[in-house]
Amino acid sequence: MLHYSLIFLVVAIIAGVLGFGGIAGDAAWIAKALFVAFLVVWVISFIMGRKPRV
Repeated sequence: MLHYSLIFLVVAIIAGVLGFGGIAGDAAWIAKALFVAFLVVWVISFIMGRKPRV
């Protein structure tokens, strides 16, 4: 998921440099959403992994 977020970030940067504002904005929004989803999944995994096993 983090991989796809970075890919969309690169696409957004390249599209912004080339002047494609709409595509750049959409790609940046997707990258941001995927990064937030990655953080949420990572925090849940971190919390669930810290519980002692019985």
